[in-house]
Amino acid sequence: MSRLFIELYLDEDADVVIADLVRSRGFKVTTTQEAGQIGKKDDEQLAYAVSQGSVLLTHNRVHFEDLAREYFVAGKEHHGIIIAVRRSTHEIVHRLLLILNHITADEMENQIRYI
Repeated sequence: MSRLFIELYLDEDADVVIADLVRSRGFKVTTTQEAGQIGKKDDEQLAYAVSQGSVLLTHNRVHFEDLAREYFVAGKEHHGIIIAVRRSTHEIVHRLLLILNHITADEMENQIRYI
């Protein structure tokens, strides 16, 4: 099934204001809080994002690079991971919107992007 628009899942480390600002641009975003996933381990967060068909946004580069590698080695698929360097919320949203407006959900499959 071909998917055009990326749907995001923000791990609990990401500012929930990001969700509000991205939603105001018409994109579907779910936060860890909204999903009832607070306190879950990183592998559980990624598994939840996969189950929802969502790209995961995180600040946690090391753990999620390792998880992506584990998925690759195991032949498992994910819908993408976006790793955001800690910046102002508005700078993260600006960089995130560049991806959301120019990359399809299909193109994000099994990819890691850095913003």
